[in-house]
Amino acid sequence: MFRFRTPLLLASATFAAGLSLSSCETKPAAATEQPVSTPAADTTAAASASTTQAPDPSSIPASNIANAAAITARPQVPILCYHQIRDWRAKDSKAAKDYIVPVAEFKKQIKMLADSGYHTILPDQLYAYLTTGAKLPSKPVMLTFDDTDLDQFTIAKPEMDKHGFKGVFFVMTVSLGRPNYMTKAMVKQLSDEGHVIGSHTWDHHNVKKYQGQDWVTQIEKPTKTLEEITGKDIKYFAFPFGLWNTQAIPELKKRGMVAAFVLAEKRDQQDPLFTIRRIIASGYWSPRTLHNSMVNSF
Repeated sequence: MFRFRTPLLLASATFAAGLSLSSCETKPAAATEQPVSTPAADTTAAASASTTQAPDPSSIPASNIANAAAITARPQVPILCYHQIRDWRAKDSKAAKDYIVPVAEFKKQIKMLADSGYHTILPDQLYAYLTTGAKLPSKPVMLTFDDTDLDQFTIAKPEMDKHGFKGVFFVMTVSLGRPNYMTKAMVKQLSDEGHVIGSHTWDHHNVKKYQGQDWVTQIEKPTKTLEEITGKDIKYFAFPFGLWNTQAIPELKKRGMVAAFVLAEKRDQQDPLFTIRRIIASGYWSPRTLHNSMVNSF
Protein backbone atom coordinates (compact mmCIF):
# COMPACT_ATOMS: atom_id res chain seq x y z
CA MET A 1 0.00 0.00 0.00
CA PHE A 2 1.07 3.57 -0.69
CA ARG A 3 2.50 5.53 2.20
CA PHE A 4 3.02 9.27 2.07
CA ARG A 5 6.69 10.07 1.39
CA THR A 6 8.63 13.02 -0.03
CA PRO A 7 5.38 14.83 -0.90
CA LEU A 8 6.87 17.81 -2.73
CA LEU A 9 8.62 15.57 -5.20
CA LEU A 10 5.52 13.44 -5.66
CA ALA A 11 3.30 16.48 -6.08
CA SER A 12 5.42 18.32 -8.62
CA ALA A 13 4.20 16.27 -11.55
CA THR A 14 0.59 16.92 -10.59
CA PHE A 15 0.64 20.71 -10.54
CA ALA A 16 3.35 21.52 -13.09
CA ALA A 17 2.57 24.63 -15.11
CA GLY A 18 1.08 23.84 -18.47
CA LEU A 19 -0.46 20.58 -17.29
CA SER A 20 -2.35 19.20 -20.26
CA LEU A 21 -4.56 16.66 -18.46
CA SER A 22 -6.41 17.39 -15.27
CA SER A 23 -5.40 15.41 -12.22
CA CYS A 24 -9.11 14.66 -11.62
CA GLU A 25 -9.04 12.33 -14.59
CA THR A 26 -12.05 10.14 -15.07
CA LYS A 27 -14.36 9.55 -18.02
CA PRO A 28 -17.17 12.09 -18.37
CA ALA A 29 -20.73 10.82 -18.46
CA ALA A 30 -21.97 9.96 -21.93
CA ALA A 31 -24.30 12.41 -23.61
CA THR A 32 -26.38 12.42 -26.77
CA GLU A 33 -27.41 15.35 -28.94
CA GLN A 34 -31.13 16.06 -28.49
CA PRO A 35 -33.15 19.25 -28.93
CA VAL A 36 -33.24 21.51 -25.88
CA SER A 37 -35.49 24.47 -25.31
CA THR A 38 -33.80 27.50 -23.81
CA PRO A 39 -36.38 30.03 -22.66
CA ALA A 40 -35.11 33.44 -21.67
CA ALA A 41 -34.10 33.62 -18.03
CA ASP A 42 -34.55 36.35 -15.47
CA THR A 43 -30.94 37.02 -14.50
CA THR A 44 -32.03 38.89 -11.39
CA ALA A 45 -33.98 35.83 -10.24
CA ALA A 46 -30.96 33.66 -10.87
CA ALA A 47 -28.79 35.94 -8.79
CA SER A 48 -31.35 35.96 -5.99
CA ALA A 49 -31.65 32.17 -5.93
CA SER A 50 -27.88 31.80 -6.00
CA THR A 51 -27.49 33.73 -2.78
CA THR A 52 -30.31 32.10 -0.79
CA GLN A 53 -29.13 31.41 2.74
CA ALA A 54 -29.41 27.85 4.00
CA PRO A 55 -28.98 26.70 7.60
CA ASP A 56 -25.53 25.65 8.67
CA PRO A 57 -25.50 21.84 8.79
CA SER A 58 -24.45 21.93 12.45
CA SER A 59 -27.66 23.80 13.32
CA ILE A 60 -29.95 21.09 11.97
CA PRO A 61 -31.11 18.83 14.84
CA ALA A 62 -30.09 15.21 14.41
CA SER A 63 -33.73 14.20 14.85
CA ASN A 64 -34.61 16.18 11.71
CA ILE A 65 -32.04 14.48 9.47
CA ALA A 66 -33.43 11.84 7.15
CA ASN A 67 -32.01 8.33 7.05
CA ALA A 68 -29.79 7.09 4.23
CA ALA A 69 -32.65 5.49 2.32
CA ALA A 70 -34.68 8.70 2.31
CA ILE A 71 -31.65 10.76 1.24
CA THR A 72 -30.89 8.35 -1.60
CA ALA A 73 -34.50 8.43 -2.74
CA ARG A 74 -34.57 12.20 -3.25
CA PRO A 75 -34.15 13.32 -6.90
CA GLN A 76 -30.51 14.14 -7.56
CA VAL A 77 -29.47 17.70 -8.34
CA PRO A 78 -27.29 18.17 -11.44
CA ILE A 79 -23.73 18.91 -10.33
CA LEU A 80 -21.10 19.86 -12.90
CA CYS A 81 -17.37 19.45 -12.36
CA TYR A 82 -14.97 21.75 -14.22
CA HIS A 83 -11.18 21.65 -14.32
CA GLN A 84 -9.19 23.78 -16.76
CA ILE A 85 -10.95 26.52 -18.72
CA ARG A 86 -8.65 27.54 -21.54
CA ASP A 87 -8.27 27.10 -25.27
CA TRP A 88 -6.88 23.81 -26.48
CA ARG A 89 -3.19 23.65 -27.37
CA ALA A 90 -1.48 21.57 -30.04
CA LYS A 91 0.13 19.36 -27.37
CA ASP A 92 -3.18 18.56 -25.62
CA SER A 93 -4.08 14.92 -26.09
CA LYS A 94 -7.51 13.75 -27.17
CA ALA A 95 -8.15 12.47 -23.64
CA ALA A 96 -6.96 15.74 -22.07
CA LYS A 97 -9.50 17.75 -24.02
CA ASP A 98 -12.30 16.12 -22.03
CA TYR A 99 -11.01 18.08 -19.03
CA ILE A 100 -10.17 21.35 -20.77
CA VAL A 101 -13.16 23.47 -21.73
CA PRO A 102 -12.28 26.15 -24.31
CA VAL A 103 -13.10 29.66 -23.14
CA ALA A 104 -15.77 30.35 -25.78
CA GLU A 105 -17.44 27.00 -25.06
CA PHE A 106 -17.46 27.63 -21.32
CA LYS A 107 -19.17 30.98 -21.88
CA LYS A 108 -21.76 29.30 -24.08
CA GLN A 109 -22.39 26.63 -21.45
CA ILE A 110 -22.91 29.19 -18.69
CA LYS A 111 -25.18 31.26 -20.93
CA MET A 112 -27.20 28.15 -21.76
CA LEU A 113 -27.75 27.49 -18.05
CA ALA A 114 -28.88 31.07 -17.48
CA ASP A 115 -31.08 31.19 -20.58
CA SER A 116 -32.63 27.83 -19.65
CA GLY A 117 -33.69 29.13 -16.25
CA TYR A 118 -31.20 27.24 -14.09
CA HIS A 119 -30.34 28.58 -10.65
CA THR A 120 -27.04 27.78 -8.97
CA ILE A 121 -27.16 26.38 -5.45
CA LEU A 122 -24.43 25.91 -2.86
CA PRO A 123 -23.58 22.93 -0.63
CA ASP A 124 -25.46 24.10 2.47
CA GLN A 125 -28.62 24.32 0.35
CA LEU A 126 -27.99 20.86 -1.07
CA TYR A 127 -27.32 19.46 2.41
CA ALA A 128 -30.56 20.92 3.78
CA TYR A 129 -32.49 19.52 0.80
CA LEU A 130 -31.01 16.04 1.11
CA THR A 131 -31.30 15.78 4.88
CA THR A 132 -34.58 17.58 5.57
CA GLY A 133 -36.31 18.00 2.21
CA ALA A 134 -35.81 21.79 2.28
CA LYS A 135 -37.01 23.55 -0.84
CA LEU A 136 -34.61 24.39 -3.65
CA PRO A 137 -35.04 27.02 -6.37
CA SER A 138 -36.51 25.88 -9.67
CA LYS A 139 -34.08 24.04 -11.96
CA PRO A 140 -31.20 23.90 -9.46
CA VAL A 141 -27.64 23.19 -10.58
CA MET A 142 -24.33 23.19 -8.75
CA LEU A 143 -21.14 24.39 -10.44
CA THR A 144 -17.96 22.92 -8.97
CA PHE A 145 -14.32 23.53 -9.87
CA ASP A 146 -11.43 21.24 -8.93
CA ASP A 147 -7.66 21.71 -8.58
CA THR A 148 -7.28 25.49 -7.99
CA ASP A 149 -6.49 26.41 -11.60
CA LEU A 150 -5.99 30.15 -12.14
CA ASP A 151 -8.41 30.26 -15.07
CA GLN A 152 -11.22 29.37 -12.70
CA PHE A 153 -10.69 32.78 -11.08
CA THR A 154 -9.78 34.84 -14.16
CA ILE A 155 -12.29 33.31 -16.61
CA ALA A 156 -14.97 31.28 -14.81
CA LYS A 157 -15.71 33.73 -12.00
CA PRO A 158 -16.29 36.79 -14.22
CA GLU A 159 -18.52 34.75 -16.50
CA MET A 160 -20.58 33.48 -13.57
CA ASP A 161 -20.74 37.01 -12.15
CA LYS A 162 -22.60 38.13 -15.28
CA HIS A 163 -25.48 35.81 -14.38
CA GLY A 164 -25.37 36.02 -10.60
CA PHE A 165 -24.11 32.44 -10.41
CA LYS A 166 -22.11 31.08 -7.47
CA GLY A 167 -19.86 28.03 -7.42
CA VAL A 168 -17.90 25.65 -5.24
CA PHE A 169 -14.12 25.66 -5.55
CA PHE A 170 -12.35 22.53 -4.30
CA VAL A 171 -8.83 23.66 -3.52
CA MET A 172 -5.66 21.57 -3.66
CA THR A 173 -3.53 23.57 -1.21
CA VAL A 174 -0.06 22.51 -2.41
CA SER A 175 -0.64 24.51 -5.60
CA LEU A 176 -1.63 27.82 -3.95
CA GLY A 177 0.53 30.61 -5.33
CA ARG A 178 2.24 28.42 -7.93
CA PRO A 179 2.33 29.56 -11.58
CA ASN A 180 -1.04 29.07 -13.29
CA TYR A 181 -2.80 28.44 -9.99
CA MET A 182 -4.79 30.66 -7.65
CA THR A 183 -3.24 32.57 -4.77
CA LYS A 184 -4.49 32.61 -1.19
CA ALA A 185 -5.86 36.12 -1.80
CA MET A 186 -7.92 34.86 -4.74
CA VAL A 187 -9.34 32.01 -2.67
CA LYS A 188 -10.30 34.48 0.06
CA GLN A 189 -11.93 36.77 -2.49
CA LEU A 190 -14.01 33.91 -3.85
CA SER A 191 -15.14 33.07 -0.34
CA ASP A 192 -15.86 36.71 0.54
CA GLU A 193 -17.98 37.07 -2.61
CA GLY A 194 -20.26 34.18 -1.66
CA HIS A 195 -18.66 31.24 -3.40
CA VAL A 196 -17.89 28.16 -1.28
CA ILE A 197 -14.38 26.84 -0.72
CA GLY A 198 -14.00 23.10 -0.20
CA SER A 199 -11.06 20.79 0.35
CA HIS A 200 -9.43 18.74 -2.40
CA THR A 201 -6.50 17.38 -0.35
CA TRP A 202 -2.98 18.73 -0.12
CA ASP A 203 -1.53 17.34 -3.34
CA HIS A 204 -4.23 15.20 -4.96
CA HIS A 205 -3.15 11.77 -3.79
CA ASN A 206 -5.65 8.93 -4.19
CA VAL A 207 -7.68 8.70 -0.96
CA LYS A 208 -8.00 4.93 -1.35
CA LYS A 209 -4.27 4.62 -0.62
CA TYR A 210 -4.14 6.69 2.59
CA GLN A 211 -2.64 5.20 5.74
CA GLY A 212 -1.80 6.63 9.16
CA GLN A 213 -0.37 10.14 8.92
CA ASP A 214 -1.72 10.61 5.40
CA TRP A 215 -5.06 11.72 6.87
CA VAL A 216 -3.34 14.54 8.71
CA THR A 217 -1.17 15.58 5.77
CA GLN A 218 -3.84 15.34 3.09
CA ILE A 219 -7.03 16.31 4.94
CA GLU A 220 -6.46 17.81 8.37
CA LYS A 221 -3.69 20.31 7.57
CA PRO A 222 -5.18 21.51 4.25
CA THR A 223 -8.54 22.02 5.96
CA LYS A 224 -6.89 24.19 8.61
CA THR A 225 -5.04 26.15 5.91
CA LEU A 226 -8.26 26.88 4.04
CA GLU A 227 -10.05 27.87 7.26
CA GLU A 228 -7.24 30.31 8.03
CA ILE A 229 -7.49 31.79 4.54
CA THR A 230 -11.28 32.14 4.44
CA GLY A 231 -12.09 32.63 8.11
CA LYS A 232 -14.85 30.04 7.66
CA ASP A 233 -15.35 26.38 8.49
CA ILE A 234 -14.47 23.99 5.68
CA LYS A 235 -17.26 21.42 5.56
CA TYR A 236 -17.15 19.91 2.07
CA PHE A 237 -14.66 17.66 0.32
CA ALA A 238 -14.12 16.39 -3.23
CA PHE A 239 -12.31 13.09 -3.73
CA PRO A 240 -9.31 13.29 -6.10
CA PHE A 241 -10.05 11.33 -9.29
CA GLY A 242 -13.53 10.79 -7.81
CA LEU A 243 -12.11 7.70 -6.05
CA TRP A 244 -13.34 6.82 -2.58
CA ASN A 245 -13.70 3.92 -0.17
CA THR A 246 -15.77 3.31 2.94
CA GLN A 247 -12.71 3.69 5.17
CA ALA A 248 -12.38 7.33 4.11
CA ILE A 249 -15.82 8.40 5.29
CA PRO A 250 -15.29 8.21 9.08
CA GLU A 251 -11.89 9.89 8.65
CA LEU A 252 -13.54 12.80 6.85
CA LYS A 253 -16.27 13.03 9.46
CA LYS A 254 -13.66 13.18 12.24
CA ARG A 255 -12.12 16.16 10.48
CA GLY A 256 -15.28 18.21 10.24
CA MET A 257 -16.61 17.27 6.81
CA VAL A 258 -20.39 16.93 6.53
CA ALA A 259 -20.52 15.81 2.89
CA ALA A 260 -18.18 14.75 0.09
CA PHE A 261 -18.38 14.63 -3.68
CA VAL A 262 -17.39 11.86 -6.08
CA LEU A 263 -17.84 11.65 -9.85
CA ALA A 264 -20.24 9.70 -12.10
CA GLU A 265 -20.49 6.45 -10.16
CA LYS A 266 -22.87 4.80 -7.73
CA ARG A 267 -23.48 6.35 -4.34
CA ASP A 268 -22.82 4.51 -1.11
CA GLN A 269 -26.15 3.29 0.24
CA GLN A 270 -25.05 3.72 3.85
CA ASP A 271 -23.46 7.19 3.51
CA PRO A 272 -24.96 8.91 0.46
CA LEU A 273 -23.96 12.34 1.79
CA PHE A 274 -20.30 11.35 1.35
CA THR A 275 -20.72 10.06 -2.19
CA ILE A 276 -22.66 12.85 -3.87
CA ARG A 277 -22.43 12.44 -7.64
CA ARG A 278 -21.06 14.95 -10.15
CA ILE A 279 -20.35 14.75 -13.86
CA ILE A 280 -17.35 16.25 -15.62
CA ALA A 281 -18.25 19.00 -18.06
CA SER A 282 -16.37 17.83 -21.15
CA GLY A 283 -14.47 20.17 -23.42
CA TYR A 284 -16.08 18.38 -26.36
CA TRP A 285 -19.65 19.15 -25.32
CA SER A 286 -21.81 21.80 -26.93
CA PRO A 287 -24.28 23.54 -24.62
CA ARG A 288 -27.01 21.24 -25.94
CA THR A 289 -24.96 18.12 -25.20
CA LEU A 290 -24.17 19.41 -21.73
CA HIS A 291 -27.85 19.99 -21.06
CA ASN A 292 -28.80 16.55 -22.30
CA SER A 293 -26.10 14.96 -20.17
CA MET A 294 -27.42 16.78 -17.09
CA VAL A 295 -30.94 15.52 -17.79
CA ASN A 296 -29.82 11.96 -18.56
CA SER A 297 -27.32 11.65 -15.69
CA PHE A 298 -29.44 13.03 -12.86
